[in-house]
Order: sequence, then structure tokens, then C-alpha cells
Amino acid sequence: MTPEQCRTDTEACARHIAERLGPDLRIAAPLGLGKPHGLLNALYRLTQADGSRSMTLYTALSLTRPRPQPGLEERFAKPFLDRHFGLDTEDPQYAVDQARNALPTNVAVHEFYMQSGALLQSGSAQRNYISQNYTHVARDLVVQDINLLVQLVARRETPEGVRYSLSCNPDLTLDFLDQARAAGRARPLCVAVVHPDLPYLSGHAEVEANFFDLELRPETAAPLFALPRQPVDLAEYALGLHASALVKDGGCLQIGIGALSDALVHALLLRQRDNVHWRRALVALDPRGATHALAARFGGLAPFDIGLYGASEMVMDGFMHLQRAGILRRRSWDNLGLERASAAGRLAPETPGGHYLRGAFFLGTRELYRWLDETEAADPDAIDMCRVSNVNQLYGNHQALASLQRRGARFFNTCMMATLLGSAVSDGLEDGRVVSGVGGQYNFVAMAHELPDGRSALLLRATRKVRGTVETNIRFNYGHCTIPRHLRDLFVTEYGVADLRGKSDNECVEAMLAISDARFLDALCAEAKSAGKLSPDFQIPEKWRLNTPEHLREALGAMERRGLFPAFPFGSDFTEVEQRLLPALGWLKSKSGSWRGRWELLRALFQPGEPVEGEGEALVRMELIGQGSLQERVLRRLVSAGLRRTARRLG
Repeated sequence: MTPEQCRTDTEACARHIAERLGPDLRIAAPLGLGKPHGLLNALYRLTQADGSRSMTLYTALSLTRPRPQPGLEERFAKPFLDRHFGLDTEDPQYAVDQARNALPTNVAVHEFYMQSGALLQSGSAQRNYISQNYTHVARDLVVQDINLLVQLVARRETPEGVRYSLSCNPDLTLDFLDQARAAGRARPLCVAVVHPDLPYLSGHAEVEANFFDLELRPETAAPLFALPRQPVDLAEYALGLHASALVKDGGCLQIGIGALSDALVHALLLRQRDNVHWRRALVALDPRGATHALAARFGGLAPFDIGLYGASEMVMDGFMHLQRAGILRRRSWDNLGLERASAAGRLAPETPGGHYLRGAFFLGTRELYRWLDETEAADPDAIDMCRVSNVNQLYGNHQALASLQRRGARFFNTCMMATLLGSAVSDGLEDGRVVSGVGGQYNFVAMAHELPDGRSALLLRATRKVRGTVETNIRFNYGHCTIPRHLRDLFVTEYGVADLRGKSDNECVEAMLAISDARFLDALCAEAKSAGKLSPDFQIPEKWRLNTPEHLREALGAMERRGLFPAFPFGSDFTEVEQRLLPALGWLKSKSGSWRGRWELLRALFQPGEPVEGEGEALVRMELIGQGSLQERVLRRLVSAGLRRTARRLG
């Protein structure tokens, strides 16, 4: 690039772009980590200040720092958020304004995937949402007259000149530009925003210097967005144990993000490192051997000898833990990998090589970002970040190789609800509001049916709490679905696995009832019979009546107390005091959602119970010491009550 193409001042760069492109900015920006918040904010401010200008943004997963509610939530969360994200973090301001319905009229934001639940109350976000499969986004962008593409990149100086890595987001950029060129569309202005901490990944993520028209290298950079590690509870561990028996040695693995995926990864590690206790836990959950039977058919119970190959649209921390444990290690060459290895002298007939993990974007903790950096330095072939079209589908000239790479594939995704007939609700509500988005879930479910030995497994908790009351996540029917029932395959809850592939509706209803919470079995059974989808003489087996949280705790409680199922399986970003507060505050929140719970809280104010170890430190952390106002004294007694009740329960 020439000196005129290289910038260091973000505001000046934004003004240059605005002058060059005119009053109507139509911007494409990557999802998640690859969005350059500073430049987008500068462009947004220019548009806000000038009503003659307009800005339309096409993107997804606009990551913002959580904004806690006033009261106990803010007292707990604000110090943690300041520590974890840093005081100099920069949110995309358009996303903050959109969440509070404050976008100016000359700005429109279209997202195909939202932070889960964050924009349910945003009218503009709901109206401007574009429902798309991940692999169709690039195609659909071509007709939107995009005139600006901005992307966070890593930069490297080599003897041959400057190189850039699309790093965390090669997913859509390459596909979009190629399809725009093939359609005869004008190439948008492409701006690289260099971040010094973004891991440089080579291979398919690497592009030459002339790929971009402008380079912005700000003198200071806000920290990369890093996800805090979340706790995993016993029901989630139970689900992970069932799911881990479905994984075949030598196969391919796709996993998502969240507590259910963390539970699955922990169970796979346990299967590898402590197979005896893993089997004992599975027997305790599944004494009649239903999950064992499925494992014998297409999963496994032994540690991993060959190892797994990872092919997942999202690369997250779980893959790092699996690689460190020696589970993620089955490698695959592609043409680019062979060329690079041969040129570097690393390729010989007897030398293993290739990549063991292929992904389209990454997002996770700071530990993940360090691991990616270290892996690139030590083993540049190991991780292949590439186009989403090479990860989420089997079509095109890579179909034969992709099918071979993904032999024995197990694609694990999460959903919010499922029906007895096998459809899944993952992205929205029946009133039309969008919780998150389809993303790539449909792609992987459909791909599992295309592969000769592939299976899709959708993970969900059997129940959830809504305003203090327990509701079932397995319904007879629901007015919206993400995955239609003709693609039904495997569903996993804390109570077992339902194998629905090739089954009749009656068989599917029975299989889903078997993994439902016992408290809802009679109502679900009656509804299915009323609709004629379950035999009139069907009787609920007594063994299904054990599908209760109490039975789970009885089955796994002793192992939990021995440390097999820690609250934070991969370490915690919370201090020990904060970890003690989390269940207490969770208890208070759950009780505040119903009249019965609020009555219990009222009693706790006057009968808080006996003090427990660490209570004083917890109150100091919440800044609830000293006399304080009446409100602070009430909050102090409530927090004490929560600490005492959760300490007793955990003990």
C-alpha cells in the first residue's frame, strides 16, 4: 500500500471514506469479533450529525458489554465487567442505541444473527432482521449495493511484503467478494483495520496486501472482546454425559457455545482421561442402558485412540481443551495445505500433517486467542480458518474431500424448545420475534442427513424457569420452528437421548416423552393422544417418572462432591467470593419471579438463618456493609439469606 492508503487516525479515516463514497454508506461488516468498532462508531457519528447522510449496515452478532439492571445485579456485575472487559472497551454504539430503540432515522441495521435475547424489545431490530442460513448471506449481500466493507485484521510483514490475515472472520468476506465479481457488481471499498492482538492465522485466512484499498492502524486499540466463562450445573453435566457417548472415535465434531457445549466437552475429556468414572456416571444416569445401546450402534464408550477432526462454523474454547487432551488430532490435508507443506519442506510420505480443525469464525476467551497464536507459530497447518461455504455445506468442488473429512460426523447444536414430533425451536418465538437467528444450524442438520454416517444432535434442557415457575421445553407443538420435523434426528436432554431418525410419529412421541421431565409427562401424553399421534392405550412407564432434578442429584451427587463436576470446568473469571455469590443471587432472582417466591423472600428478611463461612467477604464485595440506607439494609439481609440457603443446599 502507498502511504496515502495507510491511516492511523480513525476519525480522519472515517471522514475520508465518507467523502470518497458520498452521502449513502452501505456497509458490510463481519459478525462477532471481526467488527472494527472504532471505525464503525466514527462513521455512525458522522451520520448522526448530518441528516443529509444515511448509513445502512449489514452484519450479525454485534457484541456489546452486558448492561446490568440497577440493584443487586449492578452491584455484583459492574466491578466484574470493569475488570473483565477493561474500562477502555468500546461497544458498537449503533447496537447500544438499537437495543434502547434510539437509532436515528437515517441509520438502518440489518442483522442475520443477534446476541441471544438482547433485541427482543427493539422494534427496529425486529423489523430489520433478515432471516438467512449462514451460507446464503454472501449471495444475498450481492444485491444490496454494498459500497464499503470493513474488517478487523491481523498484519504481518514478510520478506515478500505486507500480508493480512482475516483471522477471526474469513467466513463471509471472501465468498461475498467473489460472488459480487461473478455477478458483475462493483467491488466495494475494502478497509482493513489492524488490531495488534488479533491472532495471525495463515492458510485460507491469509490475503495479500492489495486485497484491501485502505489500511487503518490506530495508535491505540481497545481490548479484543473476550467471553467470560460461565458455570455449568448438574443437569447440564448430565446432558453432556449422554451426548458424549454418541461421539465416534475417528469421527468429526461440531459444537456450539454455551453451558451445554461446555458440559459436552467436559464429558468428552472425562471419557478420555478417567474412563472408569465416566462410565460409572453414565450408568448412574442410565441404569437401563438406553444411551449405552445408542453408543454401541454409532457412538462409543472407550477413550479416543484415533482422535477427532473438528469442522465447526465457530471455533471456541472447547476445541482448545480437546486438542490439549489429545482428542482433537485426526488430521486432513487439502490442496492448499499440501502446497504449503511441500513448499516449506514439511511434507514427506511418512510425515503426518494437515489440519485437525476447520472453522469459519472464532470467538471465545483470551486463553483461546493465545492458543490460536501459539498454535499458528508452532504448527501452522493445524487450524484452517476459511470460508463458511467450505465449512457449512458439502456442495461445490470440495464435496468429495469434505465428505471424507467429515466421516463419522456428530454435529451438536443447542435449541430452546423441541416438539414431540421432532421439530426444533432455536431462533425465535411464535409471535414472530427473533431471539437470535438461524445461523448455521440448519446447514449442519441437513448435512448430517447427507453424510452416510453423519448424525445431528440437538441439545436442550428439559425445563426452564419463567417468572419463578417451571415450564417444559418439550411441547406437543409450537407456532414456530427452526428445524422442521422431516429433518428430525437426535435430541438430548439431561434425561437421555431420543433417536428419531426414520421413526413414525407415534415412535417419535414416545422417544421424546422418555427424555421429558416427569412433571409434564401426563399433560404431554394427553395432548398427543388427543391429536391422534399416540396410541390411546399407551401407558407411561414408571421408569420415566424418575426424570426429575431430585433423581439427577441422587445419581450424580456423590461424584459432584468428589469434584468430577465442578461449577466451572475450565476455570473461572470470577473470584472465589464472586463464585460464592453467584448461586445466592441466582436464588434471589428465581424467587422474585412469583408471588410464592416473593413471600419466601419476605420471610427470609425476618428469618435469614445462621451466618455461613465467607458471608462477610461477600457482603463487602457487594458494598453492603455498615449501617447504610434502609434499602441497603434490606439488600444486605436478602443477600445474607441467599448465601445461607444456597450454602445449605450445596452442602
